[in-house]
Parts: sequence; C-alpha cells; structure tokens
Amino acid sequence: MNIEEVREKTVSGLTYKAAGVNIDAGEELVSRIKPLAKKTFNSRVLTDIGGFGGLFDGRFPEMKFPVLVSSTDGVGTKIKVAIDANRHDTIGQDLVNHCVNDILVCGATPLFFLDYFASGKLNVDVGEAVVAGFARGCEDNGCALIGGETAEMPGMYAENDYDLAGTIVGVVEKEKIFNRENVTAGDVLIGLKSNGLHTNGYSLARKALLTQYKLDSLPAILGGETLADALLKVHRSYLRPIQYLLEKFSPATDIHALSHITGGGIVGNTSRVLPERLALDINWNSWPRPHIFRLIQDAGKIPETDMRRAFNLGIGLIIIAASSSAEKIESALRDFGEEPVRIGNVVQK
Repeated sequence: MNIEEVREKTVSGLTYKAAGVNIDAGEELVSRIKPLAKKTFNSRVLTDIGGFGGLFDGRFPEMKFPVLVSSTDGVGTKIKVAIDANRHDTIGQDLVNHCVNDILVCGATPLFFLDYFASGKLNVDVGEAVVAGFARGCEDNGCALIGGETAEMPGMYAENDYDLAGTIVGVVEKEKIFNRENVTAGDVLIGLKSNGLHTNGYSLARKALLTQYKLDSLPAILGGETLADALLKVHRSYLRPIQYLLEKFSPATDIHALSHITGGGIVGNTSRVLPERLALDINWNSWPRPHIFRLIQDAGKIPETDMRRAFNLGIGLIIIAASSSAEKIESALRDFGEEPVRIGNVVQK
C-alpha cells in the first residue's frame, strides 16, 4: 500500500480526489509539459512555466508605434473527432494556427500564446499530447508558449471529454495595420488554399457523416485516406507566405486587406474587412474543392447556401489586392510555393 492509499484510508470524510479532482495528476502533467513549453521560449520570455503569470519583454525599440493585437478562440467540435479517433497530438496545433491567422489578418506578428485545457477526468498522456501540439504550433510560428491553465472538472464534462481555448498576443507597427478604407471597387480577391475544414463546420460535418461512416472508414472519394485523416488535417498557418508578401508589397497601395476564412465562410468573413459601400463578386467555380466537402454535402444532402456559410470550401485565407498589383502578388506567392487562386473581385453595392 502506497502513501496515497494510506492517506485515503486514514482521513475520514470526502477528499478532493474522491470528488473527482486529482491534484497529483495535474502536477505530473505540468512536469511533463515544462520541457515542451521551454522549447518555444526566446530571449523575450522572462518567466518559467508554473508561475501565476507569464512575463514577456514588451520593449520594441525597432518600432515607431507598436500596437499589440490579441485574439481568443477555440476549435469547436473538431475536438470530438480527436477524442473519438483517440488522436490528440494535432488539435493544439490547430488552435495555435487558427489564432495566428486571426491576428495575421490585422498585420500582426505573433509574440506569445496561452492555452486553456479543461477535462472531465485528467488523463496525463492525453494532456501531454495536446500540449505537445500547442508547443509544435508555437515553434512553427515563432511564438512562445508562456503559460496556460489545466482544469479537471468532473460533472461539467464527461470523463473522457475535454475542451480547449487559446489566447494569442502579437504586435504590428501602427502604420502597417490594414485599413478597410483602402479597399476599393475593382480590387482582386486572391485565395490561398486550405487543406480541408480547418477548425470550422464540424457540428454539421459530424451530423452529416457519422450516421453513414465510421472514422476509420475509407470512402472512395478520399483516395485512400480514412475519414479521421481527412477531418483531422491540421489547420494551416498562413504566417510565412503573408510575411513574405509584406516584405515586398505595401499594405496601403498593394495589399488592401486580408480575411481568415472561419465560421461564416468566404462571404461572411471577407465582408468584415470591406467598407459598407462595397460587396463581393465570387466565382465559386474558380477553384477545386477538397473532396471532403463533396462527401459532406452528399452525405447530408446539404444545400449549397449552407455549405458556403459553414465551411471554407478550400480557401483558407483571402488577399484583397489592388488590381494593378494582383499579378505580381500571385507570382510572388507561386515563387514561395503557394498555389494562389483568383476567386473574384470587390464590387460596388
């Protein structure tokens, strides 16, 4: 009998562990994730994992007017796919990339990330896999994982369920913030491809697919991928290609705005960066949709209008470019290894 068992037997009344919260498991998880987080640290990080707050050097001497940009998000019911497939090592990376893209379309470079991981019953191996995904995403995007929170919440979540949220902070020079008033009629919409659903539309996708297929099914349209493979593809980060463009082109004269295509689809998200007087003219047949979207639509007999509102349909980020600069921007993207697609224009309402 070990010390913990003796303590449980000798202490009368209800214990925290008996109520469903295992502090020892939480401490074990922290000890495992410390080296993962430290791999993301840089010279600006002034703290260690485990403190009450993350400390980050806020000096930007190379900038005239630094503006901090922040965003908080989750990955929705994609988590349920990860849980049911027992594949937890990429869902944290999904969340980091999603948050990076959200501040990227403001022109910001990511600085640091904070995560929140809540479970019904803490499984240390699962928690470690999730945080390893956070750390991988932070490394890939050059930002530091400087802290977070792990919560065990019996009664709130089922035993094997968990939920995630993340907060990112980045910085941009004030004069380089994208201004929607620069967008004009005639501007060109250049799409950068997604690799699937990214982190949106999973409630509809699961409802449509999982009455007919199992996650280990191999639908012919997916060309040898399992359904889990297709649904769990990592949400792309567009940081590197956009940084490459911003070294060559001006936010004021060449690239007028950027749009991250998340919940609400292409029109819903891109309309957010347009002046009220303007609208979008989309050629919906100008790019090939990843096969997973056809599978979802056919399985659920989903109307096209709902597909366009729920999913990115193969376009993960849109560049709104001056018509005079569009060809040069597309050429630069191809040089970088992207496959840009011209998907429409900005028009007068």
